[in-house]
Amino acid sequence: MAQRSPLASARRAFVSMILLMVILAGGIFGSTFAGGSWAAKLALDLSGGTQMILAPKVNGSTDSSVSQEQLEQAVAIIRQRVDGAGVSEAEVTTSFGSGSNVVVSVPGTISSETRSLIQASANMTFRAVLTSGAPAAVTEDARLADDKLPKPTAEPTNGSDTNWITAELWREYEAKDCTAVSNEEAAQDPSKAVVACSKDGTEKYILGPVELNGSSISNASYSQETTGNGVTTGRWAVNIEFNSEARDTFRDVTARLNEIRGTNPSDPRARFAIMLDGKVLSSPVSQAVIADGKPQITGNFTEQEAKQLADQLKYGALPISFTIQSEQQISATLGGEQLRVGLLTGLIGLLLVFVYSLFQYRLLGFVTMASLVVAGIISYEAIVLLGWAMNYRLSLAGVAGLIVAIGATADSFIVYFERIRDEIRAGRTIPSAVNHGWKRASRTILASKAVNLLAAVVLYVVSVGSVKGFAFTLGLTAIADLVVVYLFTHPVLTLLANTRYFGEGRRHSGLSPESLGAVPFYRGAGRTRKPEEKEQTLAERKAAERKAAAEAEAAEQGASDTVAKEA
Repeated sequence: MAQRSPLASARRAFVSMILLMVILAGGIFGSTFAGGSWAAKLALDLSGGTQMILAPKVNGSTDSSVSQEQLEQAVAIIRQRVDGAGVSEAEVTTSFGSGSNVVVSVPGTISSETRSLIQASANMTFRAVLTSGAPAAVTEDARLADDKLPKPTAEPTNGSDTNWITAELWREYEAKDCTAVSNEEAAQDPSKAVVACSKDGTEKYILGPVELNGSSISNASYSQETTGNGVTTGRWAVNIEFNSEARDTFRDVTARLNEIRGTNPSDPRARFAIMLDGKVLSSPVSQAVIADGKPQITGNFTEQEAKQLADQLKYGALPISFTIQSEQQISATLGGEQLRVGLLTGLIGLLLVFVYSLFQYRLLGFVTMASLVVAGIISYEAIVLLGWAMNYRLSLAGVAGLIVAIGATADSFIVYFERIRDEIRAGRTIPSAVNHGWKRASRTILASKAVNLLAAVVLYVVSVGSVKGFAFTLGLTAIADLVVVYLFTHPVLTLLANTRYFGEGRRHSGLSPESLGAVPFYRGAGRTRKPEEKEQTLAERKAAERKAAAEAEAAEQGASDTVAKEA
């Protein structure tokens, strides 16, 4: 198969760049019919939004006071709920002291669903598992025939009785897709069997009615598992302690589950599901009858996973609910003026880069500017689409990330241009210098952007709040830079190198061999130096100059001696 010429590859890449921009623009246009917009969504600090002040209280307790620890856990639960509802760049803070309030600030207008989600208590329940299976929805062909659907034959006698499963519930179980990005749970009746998903989306269940709830737990902790002889196994476990009222109930439940396990060890009904906010946190198998109300959950937990589950059990046992003390619209904390200043700063940065490029690279500076503009368009289109698809909002920290990316993007062009100039100084023709310079520069650019992406990912993972917005835009622009360099900058330079003006290295092209100090080794367009001609290093040139000076001095001294003798 014949290798595609550099010109053909450049044209193909350039067309791909245009198609990508058109596809992104088409995606934005299509999103406008589904509530999208051509403008990027702005975060709380730039657009303002809704602020709710919540007063927490512990339900079912004579002591209505809330501790600092409880309040911080409540904030963590609310933050998870708000993020799960697709509200980006929301702020959840505490105002501990008089009132012990929680302040929730959400960009834009808060929806009634999000408001209800924020107010809801941490609903922890314990249900017996009736059946379990793969998380994906069952295909139409694999579903049970109507005549084979479960039909209750009597009233269920306990939480593990399969008579809880009706034909309608089984159809709901088959249709449930726990692998979906959004698999929100409907309101669950505590007195009936329900269909539920595991929190990590790896399993789905039919569960019996609620037999215990979060208020039944008096404490939860995590520790390393120990055997009956007190020997540590090295595995992490979660320890639960039920209160006196729930102890007998849990003893009866474990006796029932243990009996099922004795009959059939692989029966899913030997498991007990622990649920928080409609999701199954864990579904351990009952290994023994537990009469003291102090079960231990074991599994392949890491220390962090065991701690997280223990916290969820511990604080899920405190059903904290919230009443709205006040709700009001708030103005942007930074506002449009700061946004304009940020954009002006970015424009000034672009202008300085452009001036430097013109001074250093002459007309090639226009290639730099065009590449930056294309990178900006792609980044903006991606931000708008992410705002529609994932509710991503651009904060001032994100704008700062875009401004910082200008210098990082320009750095890629500088590396590429300097590589080309090195090849021209070495005596190559300009089209050949562009191709060979790209081979050397592309490796450097890839390594540089890989480091940028790694830094952005690490910063995004370990940071909180607005710093995530900075890291996100930094990583996004690094990807856009790679796309632009490969599909725009290099193809444009390849095409320009094959024109008469740039290919011959005219004076203001930025590729002039004379300006680059390559005159002694340059033979004009289409011609290179002879193979035997070797470019000297600086040290070699100085040594040759010293040798020539010494020879000239010796010749002059010899001439003087000859004249003296003749005289």
